[in-house]
Amino acid sequence: MFKNELVSKAIDYIVKNLNQEILLADVAAHCHLSKYYFSRVFKAETGESVYAFIKRLKMEQSAIEMKLGKDKSITDISVNYGYSSSNYSSAFKKHHHLSPTEFRKTVNTNCAPHPFMKDKLAKFQSFEDYNQRIEIKELDDLLVIYERYLGNYLELGNNFDEFTEKYKNYFKEDTLLIDRFFDDPSITDVGQCLYDICMTVDTNCLIDNVMTIQGGKFAIYRFDGVIPDIYEVLQGIFNIWLPNSRYEMDERYGLDIYREMDRDNQHVIMDLCIPIK
Repeated sequence: MFKNELVSKAIDYIVKNLNQEILLADVAAHCHLSKYYFSRVFKAETGESVYAFIKRLKMEQSAIEMKLGKDKSITDISVNYGYSSSNYSSAFKKHHHLSPTEFRKTVNTNCAPHPFMKDKLAKFQSFEDYNQRIEIKELDDLLVIYERYLGNYLELGNNFDEFTEKYKNYFKEDTLLIDRFFDDPSITDVGQCLYDICMTVDTNCLIDNVMTIQGGKFAIYRFDGVIPDIYEVLQGIFNIWLPNSRYEMDERYGLDIYREMDRDNQHVIMDLCIPIK
């Protein structure tokens, strides 16, 4: 969990401006800190320099855009993240060990390596199978208590236990537990995934770590199954349904809204919510 709220504020600024040139001085000024002090704080919290963090996110988010937008040209994607075509190809290959063209051939297939189970392939259903189970809905804004994490999604359960114990006095009958995910673990190293653990609260909640998650249009898949199968379903939506639908993922981030949870049996009922436009 990030202990320094200014680092979370900096990350918000970075992800919102990822398609622009972001300088260390810009991020530090956004947090009202000197760039030298901010650099030390940021690296202590994330393990990366600000520059390395921004470059990594550009490489990973552009790969996600390539995966979800199968008709988008690599040139257009490279320009969108501030690169010339040749510089982008070189930087992409250095980070992903594949050229953009080679990477594009590995996605939108009917199966893929499973990053959490090394001896297993994630196998996907057809577009029609996903489409029958996905509803397009408008969600309201959500006011939430949140804590931000950088690490492995496999730690999510234990982090949720600590989070719910910490904020148990804020629970009400209609409280929702939510996680908001920023990364795709088929692209981002599983130990460097960024995510928020959240719970809805009333407008009179006065603690510092409260934010509003923007609502809007979402593609929602009701998942009813065991926790280890969530990854496979989400990847099926991203590899098969979204690139072949009439929708695009927009700049908001995905949400998992928990409806029922049985941790003893690893069973959950939850809404997998993909922001679309």
